[in-house]
Amino acid sequence: MVTCRKFGFMLGFVIALMTTPRGALDVTAAANVRDKSAFQGRLGATIVPGGVQFAVHAAPGGAAQLLLFNDPAQATPAQVIDLHHEYHRTDSYWHITVDNVGHGQIYAWRIGPKNGLDPATPAAPVLLDPYGVAIAGSDTYRRDAARDGNDNVAESLRSVVVDLDRYDWQGDKPLPQPDGREFIYELHVGAYTASESSGLAQELRGTYAGLAQRVDHLVQLGVTTVELMPVHAFDTQDAPAGRVNYWGYSSLSFFAPHPGFAATKDATAVLDEFRDMVRALHAAGLRVILDVVYNHTAEAGPDGPTLSWRGFDESAYYMQDKDFGRYRDFTGCGNTFNANHPVAQRLILDSLRHWVNDLHVDGFRFDLAAAMARDEDGDPLSRPPVLWAIDTEPNLAGTRLVAEAWDTGGLHLVGDFPGNRFASWNGPYRDAARRFLKGDA
Repeated sequence: MVTCRKFGFMLGFVIALMTTPRGALDVTAAANVRDKSAFQGRLGATIVPGGVQFAVHAAPGGAAQLLLFNDPAQATPAQVIDLHHEYHRTDSYWHITVDNVGHGQIYAWRIGPKNGLDPATPAAPVLLDPYGVAIAGSDTYRRDAARDGNDNVAESLRSVVVDLDRYDWQGDKPLPQPDGREFIYELHVGAYTASESSGLAQELRGTYAGLAQRVDHLVQLGVTTVELMPVHAFDTQDAPAGRVNYWGYSSLSFFAPHPGFAATKDATAVLDEFRDMVRALHAAGLRVILDVVYNHTAEAGPDGPTLSWRGFDESAYYMQDKDFGRYRDFTGCGNTFNANHPVAQRLILDSLRHWVNDLHVDGFRFDLAAAMARDEDGDPLSRPPVLWAIDTEPNLAGTRLVAEAWDTGGLHLVGDFPGNRFASWNGPYRDAARRFLKGDA
């Protein structure tokens, strides 16, 4: 389907904290800075003894700010922390450990020019952490606010710190691949239980929790595997005026479950609701495959909003025609993710490991996977590094891999897809079956 879609040096800072009902922390002054050598080498927000280490990759030569919020809809940050190259930068990574914050802390980033960021006149957009595992701020978010250098903080999305070890899996693990025939049922989480006929209370319809309660229907059909259409957090506003992006092929994050499919409004609890759903499906003997979109993002073309990846390192994350300053578009959506760049490749592998290790999914169907077989100039590769890295990744050894083995640039790899473990959607067979069912001449 194609749908468009942080040496040992202590700064004189003080931090005062108060727990709020939401579980985030009331940050009212600047944070203590940890020893640079304590960098854990993990990207995203990592809970460490006494606080949280925040780390992101960014292109060289710029400045960075970490923004901390007390509330998902807070119009201005409770605290802005300017990072210093000497204390908070190692190679291409900005990193800082903030004491006395933890699970539930809401945060975002600004990456700006080398001469620094002026809090009074911010020109750099507020950015989601590419490794953020939860998202807040959907109720006040406005996509167009992240265009043209405007200050979008009041209408920005924010990332949320989550302690992934808090959840009790009750012994659940990803399931082995079935013996014999596999019956894969593709469904849209928002649509599966949307109807009153689902028998669910209104607040559960179209949610992860609702799907968990209607596993019985799938079992009755004889399904062995459920393939969920995109559940990576996506931009519902990436659509023509007056319309809503329904299908989800417009990723905002490769790590966070889509909050709009959750009955809960607590950003950290969205992951728990998703994991409850996975447990329920596994308990019924059903495997869970995700339809994942690593070929493009919600940032669209160069005139699109700067929401995350583009603000950190445009050339690492997107294929570009450097002679003409344009994006290469093999997806029909304005951009093509630069999947074989080392930074982007690492992001994709880390994302896949996260969904398997932390959320227990059993497989992936890769949307427009042929786009991931192109180099930075868009030329096809016979042995694309990212696809072979996925194919040989030990954490994915028991994971089902399925490729939609083409893209919109004419690269068609059905029957010749790189790697040893990828199954492929068979486009010609689909088309022949469709013509037969329609009764075409």
